[in-house]
Amino acid sequence: MASIFSKIVAGDIPAYKVAESNDFLAFLDINPLVEGHLLVIPKKEVDRLFDLDDETYTGLMLFAKIVAAAMKKVFTCDRIGVTVLGLEVPHAHVHLIPLNGMRDMDFTRPKLKFTPEEFQAIADKIRKAL
Repeated sequence: MASIFSKIVAGDIPAYKVAESNDFLAFLDINPLVEGHLLVIPKKEVDRLFDLDDETYTGLMLFAKIVAAAMKKVFTCDRIGVTVLGLEVPHAHVHLIPLNGMRDMDFTRPKLKFTPEEFQAIADKIRKAL
């Protein structure tokens, strides 16, 4: 069965897309820790990050680096944090999170809520910075 991320890639589930190439996709996390929290995925469904072939793995990280640079232009933050958890969706993915402190990366705290219009505005700002 296809993962929720594969359904996003196929267009079966909507997402607030920020960047897309033939092989990779970046979109906003709908349960963000902070404003601008997004996910970067390979379009090819592979469960675990370290099971990706070398070309896909390095391509994913380079794609994430480009997106992170755009995020840094948009958000007032010390840095863009990156983490890989991979427990909630069986599809390799990287979280990019604007950070001003360690608490910004605490996945146990309550998630933020945004309206569809707010999500779209955040995605538009990042996309314009690319």
